[in-house]
Amino acid sequence: MKYLEYTPLARLNAFLSHVNLGECVLRGVLEAYSCKVAGVDKKLSRSLEQEVLDYLSESPENHSSSPVGPLCSSTSRRTLIHLILTLNHMYPDYDFRSMIRSHHFSKEREGNTVKQKIENYLLEAGKVWAVENGDDISLLDSIWKAIDEVIDLADCEMYSYMPEVEGDPFFERGMIWFFNFFFYNKKLKRILCFSCRCLSKLAMDDSFADELMSDEEAIFWGMDME
Repeated sequence: MKYLEYTPLARLNAFLSHVNLGECVLRGVLEAYSCKVAGVDKKLSRSLEQEVLDYLSESPENHSSSPVGPLCSSTSRRTLIHLILTLNHMYPDYDFRSMIRSHHFSKEREGNTVKQKIENYLLEAGKVWAVENGDDISLLDSIWKAIDEVIDLADCEMYSYMPEVEGDPFFERGMIWFFNFFFYNKKLKRILCFSCRCLSKLAMDDSFADELMSDEEAIFWGMDME
């Protein structure tokens, strides 16, 4: 899969990377990828598909239980693989392949519901955007315009990702809320992920203090006490 560069997304990412909301901070990112796999992605794609096929051979009764569609269908398997590969590219330090299963994803049937959820979460961030960028175009209008330009909202499927495993990059200390939505256009062979999380500054400060204390203890115990 190839990372796709779009100027409208770059501007939004520059803002969303760190939004100060007082007692908490918001971190978000929008990334788009081509779904044409090659090289390492192609090998991983084949490996993932084989894992799914092996699973189906062991549990044939689960053929129709996947949120992305029946896994006996190559189209559904391809969708699942694209979702996993996208997360792998966005968070290369985490091995989603070994942890993610199809039930961690959900297909969003109503685009308006997804839009409302995102807008509710970003209400306060929108106020910060207005102060920094003026009222000519709102944060939310900028987001939907950019997403539509990249992925064509009217012709895409929407999925959400809800992790269940500690150690996942979204299970961060001080987490207040997070969301992960995918916009997948099969015709354009593109996928866009909008990931966002809100963290408590107090918990983040405590976490930093704990890490600092651990480092100091390591230095102390590593000293020659003779």
